[in-house]
Amino acid sequence: MRFASPLFLLLLAVIPLMLWQERRRKKIKEPAILFSGHKPFGGINPSPRAKLLFLIPLARALAIALFIIALARPQAGQKNEEIYNQAIDIMLVLDTSTSMRAIDFKPANRFEAARKTAIEFVKGRRLDRIGIVVFSGLAYTQCPLTSDHDAVLNFLNEASIGMTEIDGTAIGSAIATAANRLKDSTGKSKVMILVTDGRNNMGEIDPLTASQAAGAVGIKIYSIGAGQPGGALYPVDDPLWGRQYVKMPEQELDESTLAKIAEATGGRYFRATDSESLQRIFKQIDEMEKTEIKTVKYTSYNELYGYALWPGIILLGLELLLSTAILRKIP
Repeated sequence: MRFASPLFLLLLAVIPLMLWQERRRKKIKEPAILFSGHKPFGGINPSPRAKLLFLIPLARALAIALFIIALARPQAGQKNEEIYNQAIDIMLVLDTSTSMRAIDFKPANRFEAARKTAIEFVKGRRLDRIGIVVFSGLAYTQCPLTSDHDAVLNFLNEASIGMTEIDGTAIGSAIATAANRLKDSTGKSKVMILVTDGRNNMGEIDPLTASQAAGAVGIKIYSIGAGQPGGALYPVDDPLWGRQYVKMPEQELDESTLAKIAEATGGRYFRATDSESLQRIFKQIDEMEKTEIKTVKYTSYNELYGYALWPGIILLGLELLLSTAILRKIP
């Protein structure tokens, strides 16, 4: 609690002076009726009303003290804190083509490593809006931009290889789909994280054209090429021989195009050769795209003068009632 006008409290020093003055006045006051002696009245005790006469100056003093406190404006403060954050809008663009089943990323495959890393990334971006685009032969939005990270995590857990039902790698379509979600966003910055292990071989949109259009509306693309140099084994289910593992050619990953995609938007290209390097890349992107948080602290005050003013008025009324009626004195 505080007083908005504490100087008024100095007036409280007048209260003891008033009480002292009242007591002194009573001692020197001339009697209203003169007697030759007081012995005939020696056995008479003061009436109960006379014993209560001290209440009049006491009530008056308390009333004045409460009025002074009300003038000083007591206030109760409540501390508040507002957090302003300049959030970043992020679209995760994940390749779900069958080549992402390659087992060079432990413990399972490229897609599982990308999904697990993306989940940890989302958990660390609590103030940002995040969405998901999945693609293979075609692309679609699995989760629009949202600050509901539980929903984003649920969608990531449900993502799987082949979920678009058309195999292939439509990188241009994936970029265009994610850019369409980001172009009208109001975030501090707009970021797209593209994870793929192939080259564009599907869709009607050229990846470079799509990236240039994304860059024109302020979208930055971080492209990540997944796969070990020299190719990797991936499972193939043969109806006769069962599951077989064949080696993918290294040239399936179009690093040149992925680098140009990132360059066209002011982003950066990364090469992930295993699960650990993929995690380091996401951490590096996380450091480069920091969300700004500004905390404003303030205190709001509620006026409490009424708690002193109204009791003071009541005491003043009581003092008037006692002095003019209940404890009225003969002059």
